[in-house]
Amino acid sequence: MPQEATQTLAAFAAALDLDTVPAGIRESAKGYLLDALACALAGHLGEETPQIAAFAGALAQSQESTVIGGGSLSLAGATLLNGFLVTAVTMCDTHHATLTHVMPEILPPALVIAERDGLSGRELLAAIIAGCEIATRIGIGLDYPVFRKRGWHGPGVLGPFGAAAAVGRLLRFDADTMARAFGLAGSQAAGTFAAWGTPTVKFHQCRGALSGLMAALLAEQKFVATREFLTAADGGLYNTYVNGGRVDLALGGLGTRWEMEQLSLRPWPAATNIQGTVTAMFDLIEQHDIDPRAVKQVRLAVSKVPFDMHGGFGTYKGKFEALLSAHYAVAVILHDRALTLQQFEPGRYDDPLLRRFAAEQVVVRHDPELSGSQTLADIELKDGRVLPMRCMHPRGVPERPLTRTQIEQKFMTYAPIRLPAERLGRIIEAVYGIEALPSVRSLTDLLRV
Repeated sequence: MPQEATQTLAAFAAALDLDTVPAGIRESAKGYLLDALACALAGHLGEETPQIAAFAGALAQSQESTVIGGGSLSLAGATLLNGFLVTAVTMCDTHHATLTHVMPEILPPALVIAERDGLSGRELLAAIIAGCEIATRIGIGLDYPVFRKRGWHGPGVLGPFGAAAAVGRLLRFDADTMARAFGLAGSQAAGTFAAWGTPTVKFHQCRGALSGLMAALLAEQKFVATREFLTAADGGLYNTYVNGGRVDLALGGLGTRWEMEQLSLRPWPAATNIQGTVTAMFDLIEQHDIDPRAVKQVRLAVSKVPFDMHGGFGTYKGKFEALLSAHYAVAVILHDRALTLQQFEPGRYDDPLLRRFAAEQVVVRHDPELSGSQTLADIELKDGRVLPMRCMHPRGVPERPLTRTQIEQKFMTYAPIRLPAERLGRIIEAVYGIEALPSVRSLTDLLRV
C-alpha cells in the first residue's frame, strides 16, 4: 500500500530526534534563526508595522509572549506580529521551488510556545527543523507550476502546516495528534497572488504562523480533524489546489534528504526574484570603478517571473514598490554602492535624480533562455564601452550560500535598530550555541526591549 502523505509526514515530525539530524542541517537551522531575528528587528521600520502591531495588540490583552525587538503580547498577538516583522522589509528566507518564505511562519509560533513552557534550546531547534522540513516537503509535493497557475501564494497555504509541525513537536504530539494538527492547518490554508503588489502578501506569512499555532493548540485539545488532509479525495490539498500533486516528491528520502537545505537567504532588502539583478550589480561595481554620471543605460535581461513581477516598476509609488523595483535597485546601487534599509527610506527613494535614472536609464526585458533569478546585465557607458555581467546564482542561494560571518554581519547591521549593542554578541552566541540553552527564555529576554 502506498504511504498516506499526511500521516507519514506527521509521524516524521512527531518523532524527529535532534541527535539523528545531521550536523550540517542543525547549523543551517541556526543560520536561518539568526537571519530571521535580523529581519524581525529590521521589520520595525516597515511601513505597515504599526498597523499590524495595533491589530496584534487587539487580539488579546495578556502579555506572556515576547515581541522580537519589542515588549510583550499574547500568544496570538506575538505570533502574528513577529511573523510580520520577519517579512516586513522583504529580506527574509525563500524556498525557490515554491516561492515561499518559510521562517516567518515557523519561528514565531515555535518561539512563543518554547518561551511559555520554558523549553530548552534543543527543543526549539528541533521544532524549527521539523517545521521547515514539513512546509518545504508539502510544498514540493504540490506540483508548483500548476499551483502557481491557479493563483495560490505559498506562505499562506504551506505555512500553517510548518507552523503546526513546529508547535506540535514542542508539545510532544504523537503521530496521530500531529496528523490532526495538519488537518486543522490545512483547513486554514489560503492566500493568492491577487494580493501581489500590496502589503497583504506579507500578511499571508504572519497569518500562516497564527493558523499553525491555532491548529496545534486545538489538536492538543483532541479536537477531531481529518488525518488525511493532503490526499483526501474530496477537498484534499493535492487534489483541490493542484491535480493530484506529487506525493513521491513530498515523501522521497524523508529523513535522509533534507528539503530545508534548499532555503535561500537574502543579503539585501529586495524582492526574491531580483536578488540575481542585485548580485549582478554588486559584482559589476566590485570589478569596475563605475561613475553613475558616466552611465548611458543599464540593460537587464531576466526570466519571465521576475520580468512579470518586477519589470513594471520603473516608476514606483512608495517604499513597498521600491523594494519590488529592479529599476530602483539598479539606480541606487550604482549611486550609493550599498543596498540596506537606508536606501528604502523616503528621503532616498524620492530623490529626483534616482527616480529619473530608474525610469529613463534602466531597461528590463524578458529573456526566454533564462530561468529563476538568473540575470544578464550590461552597463553601457557614455564613452561607448559596455560592461557585461552574468549572474547564474544570486548570493544566498544553496549554490552560493551566505557564510556564518555574512549572516552575522546582516544581524549586526539591523539589530541595533532595536537592541543595545552590548546584547548583540550574546544573542549570536545564544543562537549558535542553542543546544546548550536550558531555557529559551534566556534568548527571549535578550530580544525583548
